[in-house]
Amino acid sequence: MQKRLLGNGLEVSALGLGCMRMSFGDRPTEKQEMISFLHQAVERGVTFFDTAEVYGPFTNEELVGEALEPFKGRVVIATKFGFEPGPDGRPSPQKGPNSRPERIRRVAEESLTRLRVDALDLFYQHRPDPQVPIEDVAGTVKELIQEGKVRHFGLSESDANTIRRAHAVQPVTAIQSEYSIWWRAPEENGVLAVCEELGIGFVPYSPLGRGYLTGTIDQNTTFDPSDIRSRNPRFTPEAIQANQVVVDLLARIGRQKGATPAQVALAWLLAQKPWIVPIPGSRRLSRLDENKGAVNLTFSPNELRHIHQALSKITVLGDRY
Repeated sequence: MQKRLLGNGLEVSALGLGCMRMSFGDRPTEKQEMISFLHQAVERGVTFFDTAEVYGPFTNEELVGEALEPFKGRVVIATKFGFEPGPDGRPSPQKGPNSRPERIRRVAEESLTRLRVDALDLFYQHRPDPQVPIEDVAGTVKELIQEGKVRHFGLSESDANTIRRAHAVQPVTAIQSEYSIWWRAPEENGVLAVCEELGIGFVPYSPLGRGYLTGTIDQNTTFDPSDIRSRNPRFTPEAIQANQVVVDLLARIGRQKGATPAQVALAWLLAQKPWIVPIPGSRRLSRLDENKGAVNLTFSPNELRHIHQALSKITVLGDRY
């Protein structure tokens, strides 16, 4: 697979792999099946894998750590800190953010153990913490980098000003935020612009709209209660039907290019900037192979203009959360 550079010279495969749904937020999976899947992803050239302590919690890091241990030095594993622990010590998004320095350090030590690595390749703040100055967050990660426990610092869902402030303390390697052909906020809120200015890579999560942009979901689709889409406003029958216009656009382009809607959606992201690395989540080899095909799909400047014009006439129904 082709490679791309995030900030600070971090080289990764042009498409990464979001690992969350392998053990969290969807129907349960069989552990050995997912380990085999991760091995096959490496064999197909994927070198960039995304997890977090809160996925499970803990179980996703444990899965990724066990599966990728044989490939040390060949892969980049990104993980995240930033949520308040409950009484049992497990992080809980419902309890809100926690990026206090002592919490960051504890998560780093525990993630090192679960991932079976000597240093965390990319350590993101999972969500902003309004109670902790970003300078303190960046300073703590800087110390961890100096101690050899972390290699690169990242932020997730941060605004442009916060990115600037963090970068002034410790150079930021990557920003991870939702970005896709049906959620284009990073273009509008200055985040992509500040990444380009400061030389920071951008990692879109949910680049396939949580599966919607694959064209395999319609108003008759039902979701298991364990699936996070069962509670998502963009996955009500009404929203699914109303937003079909987006999939229709992808399908039309796909017919012209000999590609699937998913490949068009990913290729469009890759075409925006050379330092953008999407991380579609997948649990099936057929999907992984389909997604990989997007890397070789290109658009001319004129084709990109036509896509932009078509998108400007579409209003997507439903909040993203």
